[in-house]
Parts: sequence; structure tokens; C-alpha cells
Amino acid sequence: MSILIDTVRIAGFRGIKNLEVSLPRVAILIGQNNSGKTSFLKALQLALGDYSRALSEEDFHIGSNGHAATEILVDMRIVPTDTNGNKTQQFSTAWQADLGDKIKAEASGQQFVATRIRAKRDPLKGSFDSKRTTLEKWPDFANWTTDKIRETNLTRRLESLPFFAIEAQRDIHQELRERTSFVGRVLSGIKYDSGDIATLEELIKEVNDQAVSKSDELKSLKANLEELNKSFQGGGNAEITPFPKKIRDLSKHVSVHFGEDSASSFSMEYHGMGTRSWASLLTVKAFAELLGQQHASEEKPFFPIFAAEEPEAHLHPNAQKTIYRQLAASKGQVIVSTHSPYLAAIAKNRDIRGLKRAGDNVKILLLPELEPEDQRRLHREVIHSRGEILFSKAIVLCEGETEEQALPLLFKTYFECHPFELGINFVGVGGAGKYLPFFSFSTAFDIPVFFFSDGEPNIVRDLKKHYESIFGTTDVTSCPNITILPNDDFEGYLMANNCMPIFETVISELDGADKIENWKNMRQGTDTGKRDSAGNSILRDYTTTGGHERAISEIIDKHRFSRLV
Repeated sequence: MSILIDTVRIAGFRGIKNLEVSLPRVAILIGQNNSGKTSFLKALQLALGDYSRALSEEDFHIGSNGHAATEILVDMRIVPTDTNGNKTQQFSTAWQADLGDKIKAEASGQQFVATRIRAKRDPLKGSFDSKRTTLEKWPDFANWTTDKIRETNLTRRLESLPFFAIEAQRDIHQELRERTSFVGRVLSGIKYDSGDIATLEELIKEVNDQAVSKSDELKSLKANLEELNKSFQGGGNAEITPFPKKIRDLSKHVSVHFGEDSASSFSMEYHGMGTRSWASLLTVKAFAELLGQQHASEEKPFFPIFAAEEPEAHLHPNAQKTIYRQLAASKGQVIVSTHSPYLAAIAKNRDIRGLKRAGDNVKILLLPELEPEDQRRLHREVIHSRGEILFSKAIVLCEGETEEQALPLLFKTYFECHPFELGINFVGVGGAGKYLPFFSFSTAFDIPVFFFSDGEPNIVRDLKKHYESIFGTTDVTSCPNITILPNDDFEGYLMANNCMPIFETVISELDGADKIENWKNMRQGTDTGKRDSAGNSILRDYTTTGGHERAISEIIDKHRFSRLV
């Protein structure tokens, strides 16, 4: 049996006016810069960790009217779960003993623990006061900040739910010298029994003696330092210890080396920031494991909360996926804020939480509950294959690679900037029948979506069918966010709109000046594969009106527009 923080509510903190977020065991927070991800993690740290000591005036929300919030509220609900993370009715015996009278129950018998932290300014002290309490009930979200609920003082943090804030800026080389860092706390906790200390210090003495005896420089230095005897009436003894003499000093000189093997390993100081950042994150896990062992020895339950900000920093895609797997495998609950589409791609749809600015507030976005096959398509065709659109401000859907490559070039020519500079993504879905997963995603994540469609009747029919399944009955021919070309296809539209000379020039540059004429000569009179109304084969005839244009269209269809752009 275990537990889970299943809901967090935040009011008056930084850019968050009023927000409720449901949390799975492993949560992925995604969103554009300044969308509220860091604020959410800091609010968690305020509720569970020690951030209250670092509160500042800037942490109080300022509304669109310019008024600052008078207090910060962060509520958190803890519920019991089974070993698979499914919610259960009651806490286990161990957790009941640990949480005691903090446990409350709904009318249904569902047990929970609700905590609150309230932070206010103290004008007399010129600082900020924070107060932790437990709540008698879990109020409805609509009234949670105003409901008068009985609160009981919580004199200290929940020790069985330690909070581990993994900052975006991490460097194990620097942290090795900081006693307050996670690796510093691991090293400061090193203990040996007295027998082991004596043995180890004797071994160190032998190593030091050999190091000095085998070095002319150190022997000379030692001989000269023996002259100090003259200042101490002939007493005293000078020692040179290249290695720490006492076990208690070992932690001050610990370094971490890494390489393919011990012979080729070298200090973290000489590794890149990716390796140093990754190693720093793993030291957090090491500290949590040691703390868990301590709780186990005291027969106390243990459920750590890891909040990692941009764990992908400085790492290549495969390393990003590996570090996510390492975090997700941790005992406890994991909340990751990220800009990496690779992390989103390997997360489950139900674990993704999108954050988006909404005026002077932040809103939370969830992917929809769909049938299993639709869920699979949404993950495969959108999240896994098109992860960059998770961070879009607008999406333009088109049918194929021709449009996907050409439209951004036309966009840049017209607007004099690349579409990605404005947060706009062009996506070729591969046919009108493949729009649906993108419709579902854009609706759930509140991203405007536009459509650029060929005018072929069957394609327009499919577009209408799938569009209406999400957005309701619509006249797609007059919808402001849908563009349907008057010609059958994109290439035909371009040729009909003064682009024919461009096609001729590019074909000549790529395949030779005689490419078009050779094409017509070789295929004149051949079967097109189509039939007339009487069932007779339609043969190619480039001598009639439009024949030259048909030849160019056939060349484009064969080689695709990707060769021409």
C-alpha cells in the first residue's frame, strides 16, 4: 500500500491567481516559457519543502488591475493507493500510524489528508510569515479559498513525504564542495565504526609514507620542514600527507571520476555540462535512497516527492529518455517540467499536463479521454511524431509533404520571418482522413488550428466529416480557419496562379533543359489509366490545349515537389 498527492491547489502565487492540478504518480509539465511550470514547482516546494524561508515580495501574485495578493495559499490532498497507484478507500496500517489524526474521511468513507500552507506579509517584521495546517475537509474548488474550514496547526513538515527540488542549474563538480547540496549531505553523513576507522587510517598512513619516500621533492620538503624543531626546543615532527590523514577529512577531498573504464576515467571538472548535470541529478536519488533506508530501519513509511526542472538540459535525445526512465523508476512521486518533446513522447498521455497563460492566471490542459485505438493514434501521430506542436501558438494542417515544405517558404516570403519564430507549425498529416488526432489534441491544448485543403470532392468530404466530429456541424467551405483550394490540388493551384515559369525553370535546372519535351515525346499516346464515360481508355495527348501544363504536372507528381523546393 502507498499514497499519492492527487490534487494541488494554488492561489496568489507568482503568475498563478487560482489553479487546481490533478497529479498522477509521474507527471510531465509542458508549456512555453513563462507558462507557470517553475511557479508550480516552487509552490510545491512551499507546501512540502523549505521555500518559505526564501519568500519575497515578487512571489505574491499581481493581477491585471495592479493589485497584489494579500496572501499565498497552497493546498494539497494526499490519498491512499495500492501498489499499482490506484486509489483505495483507506490508508495502510503503517501510514495510519504515521499520519494519525491528520487523516479525514469523505461521507463515502474515502480517506484523505489535506494540508494547507498560508503565507502572508508581516509589515512589523518586514518579512513573511507562513503557517502550515491540516484541513477538516476538502472543499469544492469553486469556493476553496473562501470556505470557512476548520484547520489544525501542523507544527512541522510531513517527514515521511520529503521534497527534493532538482533545480534546472545543476553541476556536481560545484556541488561536491557545498555541504548543503544533496551530494554534500551524502558525504557529510559518512560514518564508520571505530575499528574500521583505525584500519583505514593505518592504510592511509602507509600510502602517505610511500608517497613521500618515493618522491625526492617531498623528501626534501619534509627534511627542510623538520627545521621547525628549532622553534620548539628540539621537539615536534613535520608530516607531509598528500592524502587526508583522518577519515573525518575524507569527505572534504572526495572527487567523482567518470569514463569508459577506470584507466580512462577523469574528474567531473573536465566533463561537459550534460554529464555533470546528469550526475548531479543522480546524487539526489542517492540521498533519497539513504533517507529511505533510515525510515525503513525505524519502521516508518517513506514517500519522497521529486520535482525536477528541465532534466533534459545539455543532454542528447537518447540521454534525455534515459534520465526520464531513471526518474520515473524512483520510489515516490515525480513531477518533471520540461521543454523536451522527447520526454513527452515516452510519457503516457494521461501523465502529461499542459500549462498555459490565461490573462493574469494559468490554466491546466489535459489530453482527452479517448477509446484505446484513438489514444494510440493521438500518441503515435501527434505526441510521439510531432512533439514540437506541444509548444505551438498555432497549427496549420495540410495534407502532404508538398504543402508542408512549400507553405513555410511562402509564409516566410510574405511575412518576412520564419513561422517557428511566431510559434506556428505546419504539419502534413498525409491525407484528410488523418486529421482527427490533431483535432483532438489542438482542442484539448487550446491551440488554434487552421486547415489548408485540396479541393477534390472526396478530400473535402473527409475533412468535413472529421472536423464536425470534434467541432460540430460546420460549413467547411466558409469556415474562417479552413482554406480549400479552388483547383483540385496544390500543384495545380500554383500553376494556375502564375507559377508555371518557376516550375519550368526548376525542372530544367534539375533534370536538363530538354526534360519537358523528352517527357512529352516518350509518353505521347500512352494510357493514362483513366476511362471516359463509355469505358474507353484515355490516352495522353500533349498536342491539345493544356498539354504542356499536363506534362509538367505529371513530372511534378512523379518526382514530388520536395525535389523542387
